[in-house]
Amino acid sequence: MYISKSMNIKTIIEKYPETIQVFKNIGFKGLENPAVLEKLADISLEKAMMIKKEDVDVFLGMLKQVIEGVQREDNAPKEATLMGLLPCPVRIPLLEGFEKYLSDNPDIKLKYDLKAAYSGLGWIKDEVIDKNDIDKLADMFISAGFDLFFDKDLMGKFKAQGIFKDLTGIEKYNEDFENENISLKDPRGDYSMIGVVPAIFIVNKALLGDREKPTSWADILKPEFARSVSLPIADFDLFNSILIHIYKLYGKEGVRSLGKSLLSNLHPAQMIEAKEPVVTIMPYFFSKMVPEKGPKEVIWPKEGAIISPIFMLTKAAKAKELDKIIKYMSGEAVGNVMANQGLFPSVNPRVKNPVNGRPMLWVGWDFIYENDMGRLIKECEETFNEGAKE
Repeated sequence: MYISKSMNIKTIIEKYPETIQVFKNIGFKGLENPAVLEKLADISLEKAMMIKKEDVDVFLGMLKQVIEGVQREDNAPKEATLMGLLPCPVRIPLLEGFEKYLSDNPDIKLKYDLKAAYSGLGWIKDEVIDKNDIDKLADMFISAGFDLFFDKDLMGKFKAQGIFKDLTGIEKYNEDFENENISLKDPRGDYSMIGVVPAIFIVNKALLGDREKPTSWADILKPEFARSVSLPIADFDLFNSILIHIYKLYGKEGVRSLGKSLLSNLHPAQMIEAKEPVVTIMPYFFSKMVPEKGPKEVIWPKEGAIISPIFMLTKAAKAKELDKIIKYMSGEAVGNVMANQGLFPSVNPRVKNPVNGRPMLWVGWDFIYENDMGRLIKECEETFNEGAKE
């Protein structure tokens, strides 16, 4: 702000229209009229106050007070909105930490709704995507959702408009995700992530018979494991990611073989108690429920655990309002809860992930940008179902 006694009335009002009412209070009229303002172009504030018999220093202070008040209001953070789904195993500790952070930062104006992952994303497809209404989409959105985020008919159509931007400020992801085998950070700078859900095997050795223990994704596609594998079909995000990765690694026939291997479709929480499957594929978190002594063994696939990313989309236009929330959600505190309590490896470079250097499989950004992911997922689902019926 710059304002002085020597400035003319026209300049002051044009630069700071909020001062009009202050001038009106001491008798100025017609200030909204350009012709009147033009006549005031040759009258300095000091001269005007002499004519009106007002103390110029007092009046100047009043003008500055009004201007500063408007500037504070303009610079104050506007209310932002946050919606999303949090992985069930860590939703409560994440919410507790988030609510404490908000209470410690009362200047943050935020309306949020963070549901459990099992709630599903039906609402966003019905209310936002189908109606093509980006205004109904939260300023910040957190969820896994392989098909949702990449399908050109779903969230992908908003991404194509340049609405989203990675605002985390993380230049390089955790070394578990940035090495010679994997590069998880979006090179185009649109999508950001906070972590991943890895898929691993639980092998019931008591049911193997004369079969060799499967240690790779290729193994479970072999004929000897037909009707022997339980898959997390109910977990759409992870299942779709598994389909896409198998397709990339082993082609359409690999997806068909995966369908042939299907014995049962269980929620991960049910898989631990399942008696029949020789192999269950589940999020790494549920491996904590496997007894140390017993017939079941946790296997980390030698090609790597297939991952389903947990995305954090942020509207570029809301960078200012979201700044503190973005820094918190992508920060070390959230990353540690994800990694230590949920066994969901974090992308934050300061977090020590529970993978001990074991590999993870990522389909790759080139593959994503070169394919129509929505169409490809549907084709993979059809091929998988064909195999499951054979």
